[in-house]
Amino acid sequence: MDSYDAPESTPRQCASSRLKDYFIGATPLQKRLESVRKQTSFIPTPPRRKIPQCSQLQEDVDPQKFAFLLHKQWTLYSLTPLYKFSYTNFKEYSKLLNAFIAAEKQKGLAVEVGDDFNIKVIFSTLLGMKGTQRDPEAFLVQILSKSQLPSEHREGKVLWTGWFCCIFGDSLLETVSEDFTCLPLFLANGAETNTAIIGTWFQKTFDCYFRPLAINAFNLSWMAAMWTACKMDHYMATTEFLWSVPCSPQSLDISYAIHPEDAKALWDSVHKTPGEVTQEEVDLFMDCLYSHFHRHFKIHLSATRLVRVSTSVASAHTDGKIKILCHKYLIGVLAYLTELAVFQIE
Repeated sequence: MDSYDAPESTPRQCASSRLKDYFIGATPLQKRLESVRKQTSFIPTPPRRKIPQCSQLQEDVDPQKFAFLLHKQWTLYSLTPLYKFSYTNFKEYSKLLNAFIAAEKQKGLAVEVGDDFNIKVIFSTLLGMKGTQRDPEAFLVQILSKSQLPSEHREGKVLWTGWFCCIFGDSLLETVSEDFTCLPLFLANGAETNTAIIGTWFQKTFDCYFRPLAINAFNLSWMAAMWTACKMDHYMATTEFLWSVPCSPQSLDISYAIHPEDAKALWDSVHKTPGEVTQEEVDLFMDCLYSHFHRHFKIHLSATRLVRVSTSVASAHTDGKIKILCHKYLIGVLAYLTELAVFQIE
């Protein structure tokens, strides 16, 4: 069972406020961009979506190459387009970001990068992490501890990881000029203080801004349906839902675990559209779960709030935390998250 209750280790309690301050303020250029976006009509939430599949592009990639992205808890953010970003300048970006982190450390900000601050910043591409050929290449940023390096040929301990991607992001790609690189989905693993500092550097360097990407109960329901619909070679986890009941003096959580084969059988009983998931099917799937729970426990889950969904494909929490478990559906999971990020950017 995934746990989202334990807070991330952060040296300062004001980390969250810094994140908000650093990631939400729009620069003058971004304000001009926003005025252009307001004139563009964005497609509303579609009444149907395709069941996630393994894309052809992903099939050409060695699964081990992306294995380090699985089974980690990632915090989600949406990101506006990067201005004058270049994949050929990764070495220069690494040096500049390394120096920026050092400068922030000297200001007195607590950065969890080792006592001697002996770190190395690495930018690298994630080739194959895309939905179509038109999507920009995903890229990875890592902070490593050089104090763990006995030689130049061995990597140090990874202290922080973040990656930027765009999976089937056509709706956003069509709205900006070639001076901008659209990578609307950002995922981070590590201390919030590091995420804030690195986000600040990106904002100042590429005239962009970040926003935390929460997942509401409506979208969690879609995730539950789409991921339950995925064909699995073998199930790795129980299908589980977590609802929050608002009450005083503290909220009450209700956990509902289902055998994954039973969840799939329930889905198959309501699923009528081959290869697709419709809004009607999502509603019916969730209503069946509510009815079954009420029949046994006399509790109306429809009066509560869905806050977490866990399946063998992935698990997601309303506070914007996700853990991807299955390489086969990695692109499918990221495609839906990209859609949510693009919708938030508008």
